Amino acid sequence: MEVAAGGSGGQPVSKPRRSLFGLNLALLTSTMIVLVVCVLLAGAVVIVGAFRAVQVHQDRATESVEQERFGDVLTAAGDEVEAFINIDYRKAQESIDAVAAGATGDFKKQYDTSTEGVVDVLEKNQSVMDGTVLWAGVVDVDSDSATVIAATTGTVANVSTDNKPVARSFRLKLDLVRVDGVWLTNNLEFVG
Repeated sequence: MEVAAGGSGGQPVSKPRRSLFGLNLALLTSTMIVLVVCVLLAGAVVIVGAFRAVQVHQDRATESVEQERFGDVLTAAGDEVEAFINIDYRKAQESIDAVAAGATGDFKKQYDTSTEGVVDVLEKNQSVMDGTVLWAGVVDVDSDSATVIAATTGTVANVSTDNKPVARSFRLKLDLVRVDGVWLTNNLEFVG
């Protein structure tokens, strides 16, 4: 048995009471720690959410650029094919110039040199080729080159058909390159 200081030995020793200030300080400290952890977690969630939002925005912007590129490539290829399959002897030079306007590189050089006597032949044979693009698809594309396959349908009329339209269908493969922000045909060939 313990004896209380200044006591006779018959009284129980009581443990000193903890002060309320110490208890309040301990509760306040643990509450502050929980609050700081919650604030840090909330901040981390906000930062991760913001990062993800920026990433989604960038992904959408990239997709938009790619879709726009596909659209630009298909439009340029479609225009070139339409020019190539629509030739009228009554405006032969205009028809030839329309193809040349969408051409570049080796294709333009070949086309320019091979069309020198074409106007006379078109006029002599009274050739009229009329067609439309049925479908076109991008086979490959990057920021400055693309490959497109196109299918056409139409008619050809000339002296050898007694100037009556005869059905003609073509499948064409075009290689395009981007020159000064414009998609131009670098190669055009008949396929299948």
